[in-house]
Amino acid sequence: MRDPGARRAIAVVLIIGMVLSVGLAGIVSYYASTHPDGLEHVAEQEGFSESAQESATEDSPLAGYGVQGVSDERMSAGLAGVVGVGVTALLGFGLFLLLGARRRPTEREHPGVTEPHG
Repeated sequence: MRDPGARRAIAVVLIIGMVLSVGLAGIVSYYASTHPDGLEHVAEQEGFSESAQESATEDSPLAGYGVQGVSDERMSAGLAGVVGVGVTALLGFGLFLLLGARRRPTEREHPGVTEPHG
């Protein structure tokens, strides 16, 4: 992609997408329900919730849909949502750059070879 206008447009779309994603993750997570999720609810209704075991990641900084050390439960959930979006975006962009964005040869590097159109 050689057109600087197209690169700028893609950058704008990516930036707007990231801002919206982070904003929604923070806001929606902040207002998330404090009631048990579907699996916990069914386990309580069916009577097998006592057999649940602690997760191996229970002591991790983002365990339990929150950020460890943040006392406000809603703020903790909002921050966890923002961190989750950020980590997912970094991994996704990193994989894209690693696997999909190989640099194509230019006309200057290989005279007479043109890129296919279409």
